[in-house]
Amino acid sequence: MKYKVTLNNRVYEVEVEQGEAMLVDEYELAAPAAPAAPAAAAPVAAAAPAAPAAPAAVAAGEPVKSPMPGNILKINVSQGQHVEEGDVIMILEAMKMENEIVATKSGTIAQIAVSKGAVVETGTVLAVIA
Repeated sequence: MKYKVTLNNRVYEVEVEQGEAMLVDEYELAAPAAPAAPAAAAPVAAAAPAAPAAPAAVAAGEPVKSPMPGNILKINVSQGQHVEEGDVIMILEAMKMENEIVATKSGTIAQIAVSKGAVVETGTVLAVIA
């Protein structure tokens, strides 16, 4: 079984097989260290901006959502850039596979909602196409 363990803003992916543990991957969290100082305020502050950002992004155009949990390896577009339907806009790493995230329609990138190295869940808005 594989587990992800977060310790001191670093994520360790560990595989356990028949009582033996083996480190598979290690990476830093995308969150800055400064907001983590106030322990009680950080979770509330982090949760509050995330919720309002999604409705604002949906109103600005068509959201491109993450089809699965993973890490953003590469962002191929910038805000204001024109894309055609099917263009690769990001690379999402999930389960050691690089998955191409493509534009769902032709238009202009109105917003890029994630950054390189970000850990995303299924349904997370990655970008908005207007």
